[in-house]
Amino acid sequence: MMSILHSIRTNISKPHKAGYPFLCISALISFIGYRIHARIGYLIGLIGSLFFGFCWYFFRNPKRIIPHKNDILVSPADGTVSAINYIPPPVDLGLGDKPVWRISIFLSIFNVHLQRIPVAGKITARSYIKGKFFNASLDKASEHNERNAICITLPDGKKVVVVQIAGLIARRIVCNADINQQFNMGDIYGLIRFGSRVDLYLPDRCQPCIEVGQTMIGGETIVAKL
Repeated sequence: MMSILHSIRTNISKPHKAGYPFLCISALISFIGYRIHARIGYLIGLIGSLFFGFCWYFFRNPKRIIPHKNDILVSPADGTVSAINYIPPPVDLGLGDKPVWRISIFLSIFNVHLQRIPVAGKITARSYIKGKFFNASLDKASEHNERNAICITLPDGKKVVVVQIAGLIARRIVCNADINQQFNMGDIYGLIRFGSRVDLYLPDRCQPCIEVGQTMIGGETIVAKL
């Protein structure tokens, strides 16, 4: 029963403000359509209503219980771990070529699409790269797809990188993290519309404590210990 109630609260939670323009447009289309006294008007109104419901669901912003610990990293996104690799961080952030662990999280269209900061720290680098729109579940998406990367520097100097990657359907990356901005663990900083992938690069000598295929809950699931 508790799991059912949790699922209901997740699916009908208040949407994030990034979805307000889409909700307003779909509501207006629905209103105008239903005001037209003809079959075509009803069809327009129905399409508007369905789009309104989809946008509410897609931009939902469920409450998350953020761990209050300084020695962990939490998942930056909801989704499924599609890969765990040991590779160098993105070259455009100037972090060198020493390999670190990368956790790739695939977000289907049914996942919450808000991205969260995995650990408290300051944004010290940011890079946006235009690219292609391959299926985000493919490994080559990390190198070829349109993406936005941020580097979070911890108080002790360790660096964590989060990369938002556009997918086959997703064509819009939103990032509200600016250079020198301070964030707490679990803070929302961006989103990707609609269906995407998020890569998390762990600090040097930091080991992941999750497995491929595991389901992630953004801001809650612990992915590694510092």
